[in-house]
Amino acid sequence: MRHFLFVSFIFFTHYCRAQLLDSLHAILKHKYSIDARLESRNSFVNNKLISVSGVRLGVVFQRKLKIGFGISWLKTSGNGVLRTGIKKDFYVSNSFGKIDTVNKYLKLAYACVYMDLVFYKIKQWQLSIPLQFGFGNVWFEEGKKYSLKKTDKKYLMFLYEPGITVQYKITRWAGLGADVAYRFAFQNSKKTGERLSSPSLTFKALFWFDQLYYELFPKSAVTKKYGPAAW
Repeated sequence: MRHFLFVSFIFFTHYCRAQLLDSLHAILKHKYSIDARLESRNSFVNNKLISVSGVRLGVVFQRKLKIGFGISWLKTSGNGVLRTGIKKDFYVSNSFGKIDTVNKYLKLAYACVYMDLVFYKIKQWQLSIPLQFGFGNVWFEEGKKYSLKKTDKKYLMFLYEPGITVQYKITRWAGLGADVAYRFAFQNSKKTGERLSSPSLTFKALFWFDQLYYELFPKSAVTKKYGPAAW
């Protein structure tokens, strides 16, 4: 029985992989459009709620596949429920040989490549699998603002973040969405003292300006070439 289940599992995964490769091959044959956006993800660092902001730039194929690159950073300024300044005390010797306490803020910044593949869609509902891989630095620095001039020691970090996205279209050009993901952060936590691996949950209001344009100007040359607006 165990051998049967093992062989069945191997066959199933091979079949799914083949189906996925066939789907990707078919999607990549179509024309692409530009994917440019800002994003913000809520997650945790040492059980403290934080926000990671980012910029993404890539291409979209048939509204089913997004591929691109981006940069992200830990938000360290502003007010609100989110912890915008995770601090840690450092003890240093001053010029008189005495010990001073210096407050430093946790900083995190990384570059990444991302992919988002739609695997289920019926009119207003859509499910997709977002993935991102990245690398960057973790460090502590005086002051909330990021500074390139300061020389605080930085520690290398590698990141892998799989997830699932649920999207609901209210109209053809506006909708709501939610991202659920888990950030696997590989770094030397003994040196930084911070646990960066964490689940993340983000709610989004979505607007598609191209779809709005297609609805407002259905007879334009642009709409005839790239439209019409679709669910």
